[in-house]
Amino acid sequence: MEALHDTPVVFLRGARQTGKTTLARTFCSEGGPRSRIYVSMDSITTLAAAEADPVGFVRGFGGPVVIDEAQRAPGIMLAIKDEVDRERTPGRFFLTGSADVLALPRVADSLAGRMELLTLYPLSQGEISGASEDFIDRAFDPGFAFGSTEQDLSREALFAAICRGGYPEAVSRKRPERRGAWFDSYAATLVERDVRDISNIHDKSSMIKLISLMAARSATLFNQSELSRSSGIAMSTLSRYISVLEALFLVWFLPAWSSNLGKRLVKSPKIHFVDSGFASHLCGADETRLRNDHTAVGRLVESFVAGEILKQSSWTRHPVRMFHYRSQNGDEIDLLLEDRAGRVVALEIKMAETITGRDTRGMAGLRDEIGENFVSGIVLHPGREAISLGDRLLALPIGAIFDGARQ
Repeated sequence: MEALHDTPVVFLRGARQTGKTTLARTFCSEGGPRSRIYVSMDSITTLAAAEADPVGFVRGFGGPVVIDEAQRAPGIMLAIKDEVDRERTPGRFFLTGSADVLALPRVADSLAGRMELLTLYPLSQGEISGASEDFIDRAFDPGFAFGSTEQDLSREALFAAICRGGYPEAVSRKRPERRGAWFDSYAATLVERDVRDISNIHDKSSMIKLISLMAARSATLFNQSELSRSSGIAMSTLSRYISVLEALFLVWFLPAWSSNLGKRLVKSPKIHFVDSGFASHLCGADETRLRNDHTAVGRLVESFVAGEILKQSSWTRHPVRMFHYRSQNGDEIDLLLEDRAGRVVALEIKMAETITGRDTRGMAGLRDEIGENFVSGIVLHPGREAISLGDRLLALPIGAIFDGARQ
């Protein structure tokens, strides 16, 4: 709503089936203050009209309009640019798309400076329960008492949340086998339709194999050479395939952090799946396997937590960038949040019942390196209590990141 009040074009992007159309339709109530025309490029007739005469199509709207799945008709973007330059009215065009508009050069170039991008991720734990979450704001407040309440997120509840994921349709399906059927259909639709829409890739079997391999590597350092060998896809082709999966919001890359800004660009990123439920399904990791497979559970829990923080970063009033960290002596930190002032909160995710000095070594080293810019280091664990671990270091239950959602 804020973006529509001061920006001519607002583009709501996100993976298919995250709820973009449902959200867009709330802005189309008849006669109300949000009233606007709604059209969808999923309609063959509408898409044909937009492609045949983009200028006439855009100028034919008598007021504010929602154009759903706008990336399917990239030719209308120049027409929208001309309309905005002719009459720069805030909120004229509300576009949605299942592909990252920045991955489509003609779209990004034509609307530079005229468009605000918003990302809709799968549902967060707070959205599922109907409450708001503010972990990032609290983490950057040194005076906040994280230990004021105990958390009761059990291992079983955590594993259930990971396997459920956040796609609204998957969340609504209570039986795991029905959720699995939905994930199978979702994968097929992505490959047969969305991949084709934004690229010239027709090798469906290789793309499906690649998606599964990347799900199994979620929360690991990205190694393109190893992935090329495992998938049998040539390096040059693999780069293009991965760019498509990133543009479709299936995977995201967590860059490496360094106090030397120049070094950040040359260090390997970590790869994460956007939705833990989809990743779990592709890996064949149900709740039973998560209870017994320590390697699988460690990676999926890390991706799950990173994904929840990513979602919260899209609405927090305390903007942050997200990184992973590895020191010169090999100490690692799973997730590092850096605000605009250069202050840092470090998060380490552990499934062990006991917290040891080894779990905080990387955070303690970073604290000593950057001094006052280190706000806190937090070990997230599956227990119930908050425990002080020393100067600006503490252990918190994983449930603490959903604290607002659990009140």
